[in-house]
Amino acid sequence: MGKRKKSSRKPVGPRKKDPLETNFTCLFCHHDKSVSVRIDRKEGVAQLFCKVCDQRYQSKANHLTEPIDIYSEWIDAADAAEREASSARRPVASSSRPARAPSVGTDED
Repeated sequence: MGKRKKSSRKPVGPRKKDPLETNFTCLFCHHDKSVSVRIDRKEGVAQLFCKVCDQRYQSKANHLTEPIDIYSEWIDAADAAEREASSARRPVASSSRPARAPSVGTDED
């Protein structure tokens, strides 16, 4: 008795990696694919800017940084700035009733 014949399989090459997005939706003007990210790895700087409303953000970058990382940092920085601004503008508790004028020298007896 002999062994069963194995079907011959062709070697499969490496999978093609889809490139990650470099254009995103703006947080402020809500236009799709209006925000571009550029990373200068030699300088170690990443720049994000919106083509419509001219919103800009700059961050440090390293050899592992991807455009989605910079976009995520921008979202986090915008949320932190909004929280900071809202805590600084905390409204003072007030009443909707008008303040009573103090009664001075009235004798009702």
